[in-house]
Amino acid sequence: MKYYEYKDLEELIAESGRHYDMQRIQAAYDLAEGAHNGQKRVSGEPYITHPVVVASILVNLGMDSECVVAALLHDVVEDTEIPLETIEKQFGSDVALLVNGVTKLGKINYTSREEQQAENVRKMLLAMAQDVRVIIIKLADRLHNMRTIEVMPEQKRRDKALETMEVYAPLAHRLGIRAVKEELEDLSLRYLDPVAYREVERMLELKKEERQEFLERIKQRIRERLAGEYGEIYIDGRVKSIYGIYRKMYIQGKEFDEIFDIYAVRIIVDSVSDCYNILGIIHDLFQPIPNRFKDYISTPKPNMYQSLHTTVIDKRAIPFEVQIRTWDMHHTAEYGIAAHWKYKAGISGKDKLEERLAWIRQLIENQKEADDVEDIVRNIKSDLTSEEVFVFTPKGDVISLPTGATVIDFAYAIHTAVGNRMVGAKIDGRMVSLDTQVHTGQIIEVVTANAKDHGPSRDWLKLVRTSEARAKIRNWFKKERREENIEQGRSELEREFRRNLIAPPEGAWQSFLLSVARRQHFENIDDFLAAIGYGGVLLSKIMPRIREDFVRQYRTNPQESLQKVLAEKTSHKREKASSGVIVQGVDSCLVKFARCCNPLPGDEIIGFITRGYGVSIHKKDCQNVTNSLGDPNNAERWVEAEWAMDAAKKEQFKSTVEILTDDRMGVLADISVALSSMRIAIHTLVAREAKEGTNIVTITVTVNDIEQLNYIINNLSKVQGVISVTRSAQ
Repeated sequence: MKYYEYKDLEELIAESGRHYDMQRIQAAYDLAEGAHNGQKRVSGEPYITHPVVVASILVNLGMDSECVVAALLHDVVEDTEIPLETIEKQFGSDVALLVNGVTKLGKINYTSREEQQAENVRKMLLAMAQDVRVIIIKLADRLHNMRTIEVMPEQKRRDKALETMEVYAPLAHRLGIRAVKEELEDLSLRYLDPVAYREVERMLELKKEERQEFLERIKQRIRERLAGEYGEIYIDGRVKSIYGIYRKMYIQGKEFDEIFDIYAVRIIVDSVSDCYNILGIIHDLFQPIPNRFKDYISTPKPNMYQSLHTTVIDKRAIPFEVQIRTWDMHHTAEYGIAAHWKYKAGISGKDKLEERLAWIRQLIENQKEADDVEDIVRNIKSDLTSEEVFVFTPKGDVISLPTGATVIDFAYAIHTAVGNRMVGAKIDGRMVSLDTQVHTGQIIEVVTANAKDHGPSRDWLKLVRTSEARAKIRNWFKKERREENIEQGRSELEREFRRNLIAPPEGAWQSFLLSVARRQHFENIDDFLAAIGYGGVLLSKIMPRIREDFVRQYRTNPQESLQKVLAEKTSHKREKASSGVIVQGVDSCLVKFARCCNPLPGDEIIGFITRGYGVSIHKKDCQNVTNSLGDPNNAERWVEAEWAMDAAKKEQFKSTVEILTDDRMGVLADISVALSSMRIAIHTLVAREAKEGTNIVTITVTVNDIEQLNYIINNLSKVQGVISVTRSAQ
């Protein structure tokens, strides 16, 4: 096997035709090679091949000498004994910043792997706000790791693929680096849903020759029509990425033949006026499909992508997309922010790097007031992965918002003060409610109150879509309503303590609460309660740890805790069960549904008092119930439980079914369409090969009760190619 060597990098740099500081690059390679000497990758190849390949990817992207040097050194601090100070002394502070930004946080003890991953992403994004080249190096690093991930254990492959799909591919998209984004998405999909990946790949392979012949014929027809009328014109064809097709088929429920932009022809010209003139010619040459035209030249995407998109039909009624752009637009579309370095000399003065990176700083700014690291990164991922809508102010300014954003999000996107004083909104001149979602092309006007003491409502936190609006609302409550926050937080905490059967002994309440507050990094109880009140601390996140502390400190017998709650409840009028389940008459203790049997309303159930985690609800015929009832140590912890009358209306439940199918092309798409027609939400879908030409598809869906589940099973059994459908415990 031939490993990628430094001489290959040298040849690539020479072929690029750009100037690089080869003396510094050589020095960086020498330091990295010595530091990594003897280290091997999981595949068995010398470790130094990885930084060399990462550096090569950056050369292909057109990045500068400092980027290439940092790429060669990016694992030295993390994986060897060489400190960051040595790199700074030898290569300068800029290279040290880049290396430090890419280096993971490995010397801090975190309570969970998820928290460590979250902190690593946050650290990387903060460094990215100082120098965007940090994330470009990290994308190259992740791209090579994903290309070679097949040597890793299966679970690690899936974890890395999921992180790549949720964080790194969206970052590549926001930075406009199309080739990296699409390759990361395709590589991630290969390990997250291998059956679907192979199915789409097979569909594309079956039509490969047809596709090539079709694209060549279309390109030739356009060339002949445009010959002699314009200057230098470049025409190219492309096929939609595997993940792009997967999204349309498995998420939007479309058939392969219903995807209009599988084929695309790209026309690159010299001027903006040529773009619009050629658009008219294309619409004269082919039949345009209504409502399939998008003008990203006059309204660029947030990642600065510009192009005209139109979908047309040829004489054979085959739809295809035509993209028309200038060369400057093409460089930005292909290389995104990296075009600033790759085509630095040729970019017009309008290409202001600071303006193009404003979203990064805004994204970080929105999270400064947040108290939970994992929530910060969850919000960041949410901001990155959203599709955009484009709406207008009454003055004609364009505001970009994620799909699903409401008029409240729009108000806070205009200005913090506008959002805080908002009392209503008009869309296209008509008053609408504050939970109204906005759509592309609408003109929105915010109605504000004059009173300075007017502020947002806590209910708005449930309505907004953007982390920017959520952070500004929380910040207002944090500064303006401290006493109200403390009372709100105290009420929420006491309610959660009752639900979780947490009742410290007489006189120990204050000391226990102070220990909880300090564990969450608050100096006193009031600050802790205020943070709960304004939403800075989510009780759902910290209650498991509080339960553990309570059980460890007071060794409370769970049966005694339940009886204590029972005694308190007998003096109050019984209310509707808050969880859909009544446990020995208690209607507001913490209830969780056992994953070993996933009970649904309609199943006979029984409760098990856990140690500090409330009551676990099982089906009575669950194997774990049968085994545990015979154990004298656990018998007394089983309690009677029943479904409340309105359990199916109160909440929804997850249930899993296993489907045995023929190995038929398109059967997964048919199953997805069947579920979509029943308006059933799919949480997970995993397919694997079984014996003798069959597949097993495991799907987790949202249902109300056993009756609805039986209805789903009955309908799925009618899908062509489905052999059997059974309810699964998991």
